[in-house]
Amino acid sequence: MLKNNPFNGLFFKLLLGFWLCSSLIIALVSLLPLLQQNHDRSPLPPSLERVLKSVAKRIQEQPQLLEGKNLQRLHRSRNKQGDRNHNAGPLRLYLTDGEGQVLNTKRVSRGFRRFQLMAEEADHPISHQFRDELIFGPYSFVVNGKPYQLFGRFPDNHPRPWFFFFADNKLLTAGLAILLSGLLCGLLAWYLGKPLRSLKHSANALARGDLSSRVDAATANRRDEMGQLAQAFNGMADAVQAMINNQQRLMGDISHELRTPLTRLQLALALGRKKGQQSEELERIGYEALQLEALISELLTLSRVSLASHENKVVLELAESLSQVLDDAEFEAEQQGKLLQIDIPEALQLPLHPKTLSRAIENLLRNAICYANSQITISAAQVGKHILITVEDDGPGIDPKELEAIFKPFYRPDTARDRQSGGWGLGLAITQAAITLHQGSIVAENLIGPTGKREGLKLSISLPVS
Repeated sequence: MLKNNPFNGLFFKLLLGFWLCSSLIIALVSLLPLLQQNHDRSPLPPSLERVLKSVAKRIQEQPQLLEGKNLQRLHRSRNKQGDRNHNAGPLRLYLTDGEGQVLNTKRVSRGFRRFQLMAEEADHPISHQFRDELIFGPYSFVVNGKPYQLFGRFPDNHPRPWFFFFADNKLLTAGLAILLSGLLCGLLAWYLGKPLRSLKHSANALARGDLSSRVDAATANRRDEMGQLAQAFNGMADAVQAMINNQQRLMGDISHELRTPLTRLQLALALGRKKGQQSEELERIGYEALQLEALISELLTLSRVSLASHENKVVLELAESLSQVLDDAEFEAEQQGKLLQIDIPEALQLPLHPKTLSRAIENLLRNAICYANSQITISAAQVGKHILITVEDDGPGIDPKELEAIFKPFYRPDTARDRQSGGWGLGLAITQAAITLHQGSIVAENLIGPTGKREGLKLSISLPVS
């Protein structure tokens, strides 16, 4: 056996998965301020620098522009080169002195004040795209021995980098981060839950009697605890299937071997009767031999039904498959003065084992006819992907505590303990084995009247159509 690698363990996968998920979300959210900061400190593009340089050169050549109303006209000036390069609206210029005071206008936006601080921290000309404006600068120059700085502003028709959208919409960013985190955790949960779903499906199938159910190879071949659990489950299922098959085969073999001495006994009785050896003791021995033969026949039937899973099903009409059984039951009910009502549409079809299913329905009808007061009903209908067969009678019903136990081999309710009416308790066991062979289910329930008393028994069989 290969040594287990600790990095293949489920603990490590969970730790690594959630750690990577949280780290990725934190990294993406933390990256936005860094991207914004790098963009805030991006150097001034040459085209914008030429705009400021041309205006500064004009001021240096015409110092009178720094006086009076010329300063206000400077704030509203347009620059053809800037308009052409940036497809922008009017260019607004801000002229500051050495102390950072704006000289050419008294209306200064909060964004411009913020940009001044950003440019001072950057210590070189930069440009920054705010929500509704692009501000760039400063361009430093000297006029008459005094230092000045020139800034430019364009309106909001400049495209902004994509990450500014997330930086400005923090709630949306947080929502997207939560959504991305949920998606990543969902993928991790699906990856971890898939083998559990496969294991659950196989366990449910095994519980329903499908002894061939196993966990798929993809799950069993995993190198973590899930794979080890799947392999352990498959090993357990193999052992259970082998044990049950051996038990059923042993029952069939014993029943078959018992027939040999029983045949000799019946032959000896026949020879004794032929010689005229009649007595009450011989009659009793003959009766018990017949009972023993019937019991062995039932045991062999139960064994065959339980081991018939390898046989192929045949798609037949339900009414046609049960026609002989229904005719016999109708005749038997009539002989006992009872009424059998049949409601099985001819269009109902399903894959089945004809002999096995017929034997199961025959057992139910015989029990219903035996215990019914006057009426028995058998009906069938398709409900979704299943065909529901119900057998009802108006007899005394069964104690609610015994409704599940009646399907166990050799179990007989207290009301049916006598040999004549109760048999050996194998009829319903054969029926359940036959229904399980068809991947179906059978349930017994009492019919309750308006007064709250039991007014009959209802047996419901559900068989898959495909």
